Amino acid sequence: MSLETPMMITFIGYLLTTLFIGYIAYKATTTLSDYILGGRQLGPAVTALSVGASDMSGWLLLGLPGAIYLSGVSEVWIGVGLVIGAILNWLLVAPRLRTFTEFANNSHTIPEFFENRFADNAHTLRFVSALTILVFFTFYVSSGLVGGAILFEKVFALDYLTALIIGAVVIVSYTFLGGFLAVSWTDFFQGCLMLLALIILPIVTINELGGLEQTNQILLNTNPDYAQLFSDFSWLGFLSLMAWGLGYFGQPHILSRFMAIRSVNDIPMSRNIAMIWMILSLLGALALGLVGIAYYANAPLANPETVFIFLSKALLNPWVAGVIIAAILSAIMSTIDSQLLVCSSVIVEDFYKHIAKQKASEKQLVWISRFALLFIAVVAMTLALDPQSSILGLVSYAWAGFGSAFGPTVLLALYWQKYNRFGAMASIISGAVVVFIWPMLNEAFAGIFAIYEMIPGFLTAAVMGILVSRVTQHKDKQSEVVFNQLMQNHIANK
Repeated sequence: MSLETPMMITFIGYLLTTLFIGYIAYKATTTLSDYILGGRQLGPAVTALSVGASDMSGWLLLGLPGAIYLSGVSEVWIGVGLVIGAILNWLLVAPRLRTFTEFANNSHTIPEFFENRFADNAHTLRFVSALTILVFFTFYVSSGLVGGAILFEKVFALDYLTALIIGAVVIVSYTFLGGFLAVSWTDFFQGCLMLLALIILPIVTINELGGLEQTNQILLNTNPDYAQLFSDFSWLGFLSLMAWGLGYFGQPHILSRFMAIRSVNDIPMSRNIAMIWMILSLLGALALGLVGIAYYANAPLANPETVFIFLSKALLNPWVAGVIIAAILSAIMSTIDSQLLVCSSVIVEDFYKHIAKQKASEKQLVWISRFALLFIAVVAMTLALDPQSSILGLVSYAWAGFGSAFGPTVLLALYWQKYNRFGAMASIISGAVVVFIWPMLNEAFAGIFAIYEMIPGFLTAAVMGILVSRVTQHKDKQSEVVFNQLMQNHIANK
């Protein structure tokens, strides 16, 4: 792919903007709470777009349009599942998590919240959940770095290693400097850019094809099944796609935004902004995939996931194309920076401060967090040196893994007073184990278990948590006491 100077200038300008935001955030960050949660002072609009941008990643601009381009509108069901999951997450989890984490000894991370919610003085819950986050997110970040490197490689005609280093340096720099505020502010900027790209490009493509009616006719002439919502429909496939929404309840990088919002009273406005952004973005991605089918009807793309990139290059002014293609990097960066920050927070807050019992000043803790982030980034980059490495395949389990292990745990911790530390441990372990073994069972038994592992993993974790809590309720009375105290604070804080 050839590179034009205006596009390069625009693209580099975007990267410099993110670094500038990182510097501003650096000046506003003085305590560990600032670095990990922005001092719990995030406004509703920034929270909303930060949730959306850190959630959607490159899947929104590359994966989903590519799937639509390849198979048509029947692929949209995963988007429907995500919308349902997201709105339920805002309604069920966000308000209680915001107040529970504040009044549970001002918990800054999900592992710390689990420990405080269940009065786990042995630190077992904290250690297991922190280790789970650290392992999963390290591989997740590696995968994201591979995606960013491939983008640089395609756009700037660089070799893979150079592209990997450049992408990592940009992402790590502003996150290293500004922590949570830098990540959230850049996510807001990136979320706006992503939405703008998903609105502009389909409109430009439809205009180029001669209008909406002409575009639709080309699409139908290419393959009528592309417009069929229930093409190749099966109930197992439908349930598997819809089940992606269950993952929201357990994603640490999304839950941290709920913990950081300024007030519970800001959540309704933030929720509305987030859902409007999400629905418009998904509709834009759907439209992009469909217009891509029509535009490339006579010369199909070899890689469906490049439809966004090639349409931008083909139809837009180079200056505009630079901004639009920067939106792809935005999507990738907005997830990687959030995951890096969660890993850094876990290392310092959960391992260094509490499990290792190390003492340090607030300023020292902030700098330890920065270097912990740098360490995780180096490990992730090392894994990403080989983009074909089988170890990176573990990220396919990450969404289901977090959703199954932490989703039921978070929900039960927020809503059931009888849920105790033994039940929480059973939920985390059983949910993670089922997610790992389910694909193996499916392969061993010739597709009998052909359903997304999130469904059995989530259900198993919920059932195990309830059963074990019931059986061990006489051994743990303190968890119920803590829950009742947190509920009183939540009601009083509304």
